[in-house]
Amino acid sequence: MAKISAVNRNNRRAAMAQRDREKRTALKNTIKDRSLSMEERFEATLKLAKLPRNGSQTRVRLRCKLTGRSRGNYRKFELCRIALRDLASTGQIPGMVKSSW
Repeated sequence: MAKISAVNRNNRRAAMAQRDREKRTALKNTIKDRSLSMEERFEATLKLAKLPRNGSQTRVRLRCKLTGRSRGNYRKFELCRIALRDLASTGQIPGMVKSSW
């Protein structure tokens, strides 16, 4: 089980990233637009730098929904490998069976 503070911090980052998504996208498009003057693009760069770092989507970590584990996650199930195997072994995930050979 992950620390509750780490999970809460990640949830706050996800909320900030969702909140700032349109603003960041608009500023990045302005920065990439070659038809604008260099000063306008530079000012957009400064505005982007003033936004909080935790508002960036890359700061959000993929975590297991059950345990909060940050490593070994499957995006499709939003579970870590350990929790996925436990649920699959008990028959909680339809169509998934433990392989044996």
